[in-house]
Formats: sequence, C-alpha cells, structure tokens
Amino acid sequence: MSGILEGKRILITGVLLESSIAFHVAKLAQEQGAEIILTAFPRPTLTERIAKKLPKPTKVLELDVTNDEHLGRLADVVAEELGTLDGVVHSIGFAPQDALGGNFLNTPFESVATAMHVSAFSLKSLAMACLPLMQNGGSVVGLTFDAQYAWPQYDWMGPAKAALEATSRYLARDLGKQNVRSNLVSAGPLGSMAAKSIPGFSDLASVWDTRAPLEWDLTDPEPAAKGVVALLSDWFPKTTGEIVHVDGGLHAIGA
Repeated sequence: MSGILEGKRILITGVLLESSIAFHVAKLAQEQGAEIILTAFPRPTLTERIAKKLPKPTKVLELDVTNDEHLGRLADVVAEELGTLDGVVHSIGFAPQDALGGNFLNTPFESVATAMHVSAFSLKSLAMACLPLMQNGGSVVGLTFDAQYAWPQYDWMGPAKAALEATSRYLARDLGKQNVRSNLVSAGPLGSMAAKSIPGFSDLASVWDTRAPLEWDLTDPEPAAKGVVALLSDWFPKTTGEIVHVDGGLHAIGA
C-alpha cells in the first residue's frame, strides 16, 4: 500500500536534533513515499549528521531565510536535486535571549525585529523562494505555538507567532489562485532545541499537566509531525489559511 505522500517532493527546514518536530516530519514523509530535501542554518553539518538517522539518504542545503542571496538561489539548487516541489515545511523560529524569559517590557526593538524577521516574515520569504517549483500547486505548512494567549516566559515570541499566523492567512489568500495552500500546525510544548532556549520553559509547559484534556507528552514530537504530514498530503485539498491544533486539546479549555 502506497503512502499518503507517494510521489511528492518536499523541502523541510528546521531539522536540528532527533527530537525536532521537523526530523519526525522528514522521517514520516519518507515513510509515506515522499522524496525530501533538507535545509539548515547556521550549522548544516549538524543537520547532515542527524539526517543519517532518516530511513533514506537526503541532501542538506545551507539556507539562511534572512539572506536574500540564499533565497534567490534556492529554487535552482532544489531543482537540480528534485526537479519540482509539492510541499514546503517551515519549522523556523528564533528570538534573541533579551526577547524572552520575562523581559517583555525591556526588550529593544532590534531584538524584536530579529524575532519577527526570522520567525514570521521568513514564511513569506521561503514560500516565494519555492513558488517557481510549485507549478502544479502545493502545500506550505508552518509550525506555531498558539498566539491567542500571553504565555509565561514566551514574551516577544508570542507576537512573532501571531505575525506568523497572520502571514499564513495572507499567503493562503494570495497563493490560492496558484493552487498553493498555506496552513499551520499549532503544537503543544515539546522538549526541542527551540524550547530549551526559552528561560523558564518548564513554567510554560506545566500548564499542560492540569489543563490538557488529552495527556500531553513533552518528549513525543510524532503527533505534531503527523499533523504536518497530513496537511502536506492530498487529504486536505481545499483547506488553506487554517491552524490545526495538535496540543492535546488545551486550546479549547478555558481553565
């Protein structure tokens, strides 16, 4: 029986560790029949080592999503490897340390601007860099952390994720005529590299212990990865501008 991504060609960003959601997306995508290519920054060699744990070999490209030169050559480099693309996974987020951990009121704009550029504007940048390869339509899927709320310690990453969510909706509006869908998976907290960079992360994650209807496992990225793979597939052909919550149901619970 063929997988739900059989014949698809997918570009995946953000594979940093085996615990990364993006790593599990890459693994599941290959198991479901996709050909994939990975991007990494600032240490492609780290991603190359992690990629060896995937079911099949895959190429790793250096890509800084804030670098116009990198973005400008991306389509040509990917075309040499895969020819075309059917899907793009945006698993990129960064904020300087002074934009996190309870420093919201004192964060300088330069740090806020960095968080917005890397974490939100890059969704548009990546989608447009890959668009020439999606001539037959495709699916852009990003990862967010529910921006409806002000979370402990999350500070300026909250507004950055809110901007990411709005950016996805506008991409859905403007790319729909080319049959390109743009959706997000809103995952619950996971013990990933990104999480470890947030001071006081345990305070944020502890909310899930008491409020999530479904038991949440901080060490299991696979549920979120399955959500991403589903949105990359043809099983959501008319869904765009959506945020699918894979968070144990916490988003639906008031208190």
